[in-house]
Amino acid sequence: MKIDVLSLFPEMFEGVFGSSILKKAAEKQAVSYNVTNFRDYADNKHSTVDDYPYGGGAGMVLKAQPIFDAVEALKGHAEQTPRVVLLCPQGERYTQRKAEEFAKEDHLIFICGHYEGYDERIREHIVTDEISIGDFVLTGGELGAMVIIDSVVRLLPGVLGNVDSPILDSYSSGLLEHPHYTRPADFRGMKVPDTLISGNHKKIDEWRMKESLRRTWNRRPDLLESYELSDVEKKLLSEIQKED
Repeated sequence: MKIDVLSLFPEMFEGVFGSSILKKAAEKQAVSYNVTNFRDYADNKHSTVDDYPYGGGAGMVLKAQPIFDAVEALKGHAEQTPRVVLLCPQGERYTQRKAEEFAKEDHLIFICGHYEGYDERIREHIVTDEISIGDFVLTGGELGAMVIIDSVVRLLPGVLGNVDSPILDSYSSGLLEHPHYTRPADFRGMKVPDTLISGNHKKIDEWRMKESLRRTWNRRPDLLESYELSDVEKKLLSEIQKED
C-alpha cells in the first residue's frame, strides 16, 4: 500500500511513521509513506494557501489551487484511482469497518487542513471520503490522519505477528473483545478465572464468547442492535442479563 499525506506540518508525522508497528510495516515493505507540504504547490510568490471567505466570517479558508495541484501530482499516471480522504469534523464517523475497507486499497491520499475550513470545490471534485474521528474539533487534520493510518496499516497482511490479531479485535467481530489475563495466575489475591487455566479449549471458547457479549452488553449495548446473534449467543446473552 502507498500512503500519501498532504499537510502544512510534515514534521508531525516523523515520530509516528518512524516508530512501532508503522515503522515495522514500512520495513516489511507492506506500506510506503510520503508526506507532502502542500504549501510547496502554492502558485503565488508568498506561498499562501488560505484566504478570507467570500461573504465574510471568522477564520481563513484553504484555497482550492494548492490542494488540486498537489493531489493531481500525487495521482500521477497511476492505473488505479486512489482514495482521497479529507479529515473533517463534518465527515462520516470513522469505524473499524471503514478501516477494513481502506486496508483493501492500493493507494490512499490524506488531506489535513487547518484554519476555518476548505474551499467547497475541494470536497466536490477531489475527495472520495470525508472522515471524522469523533464529534469534536481539532486544530488540524494531522492527528486524525495518524489515527486512521495506524488503524489501517495494522490490518495489512503480514504487519502484525499473529494473523488472528486483527480478526479478534474489538469491533472487527461486531462485538467488544473479551478480557485478557497473563501470568501469574494469582496476583495479590486477584485470580485468573479457573476456566482459562483449565486446559479445556471448548469451555475457554465459550467463556470468551460469553464475556465478549457481557462486555458489549454492559459497555456498548448499541452494537447489539445491528449484530445478528447466533442461537448459542442468544442463550448466553439471556444468562448474562439475568446475572447482571
